[in-house]
Amino acid sequence: MGAGMSGSIEGQAVGRIVAADWRAAAIFEQFGIDFCCGGRQSVADACRSAGIDTAEVVHALEELPSDDAEDDVLHWPIDRLIDHIVLTHHAYVRSALPRIAGYLRKVRDVHGERHPELAQIATEFGTLGGDLLEHLLKEEYVLFPYVRELAGEGSPLPSPFGTVENPIRVMEREHEDAGVHLGRIRRLTAAYTVPADACTTYRVCFEELAHFERDLQRHIHLEENVLFPKAVELEGART
Repeated sequence: MGAGMSGSIEGQAVGRIVAADWRAAAIFEQFGIDFCCGGRQSVADACRSAGIDTAEVVHALEELPSDDAEDDVLHWPIDRLIDHIVLTHHAYVRSALPRIAGYLRKVRDVHGERHPELAQIATEFGTLGGDLLEHLLKEEYVLFPYVRELAGEGSPLPSPFGTVENPIRVMEREHEDAGVHLGRIRRLTAAYTVPADACTTYRVCFEELAHFERDLQRHIHLEENVLFPKAVELEGART
């Protein structure tokens, strides 16, 4: 059984399981269970919502070999966690957005007549990208600095937004919006299935889109299931 999954798996939160052992994400993806925005659901509730046999999911999780790696995000200090999110995931979003948008423009111009869905995909991705860039700035200049202060030894500066749960709720709503756009893109691309007449750029574009979704899932998971709960706990300990 993977690290952090002892006890009744059915009652544990999906996001908590993935936080303890990232390999569990592949299992939840296999069964169509959302471990990012839906990470607070218990395994039993998530299976019930998805119409899946809970026993099958539990069995798959129990089959994960023990993982005693020290690189456990649940035990990372706040500064390390935030640095990782910003330097790895935020940096990836900023580099990938213009690259994928360029691919989409190219394949739309070349293949758009035979595949009109490409115009819709480009529009969805453009909206997603604009929203995400604003979202990253809110985290980097508002939420994350305050969370770093909460984790520091001195007294944090007065919060401009009341409890830290207020901006967290905003970030979570924006994560959900991003998920909606990605869901539309996934449907429009038939889960990133490349058509028979696709050129190399077309294939690369869809591979990049699929990778973008996987990275954003990991990104949102680290925030909603690891960082945000730590921030709420730290603030509670100071009041």
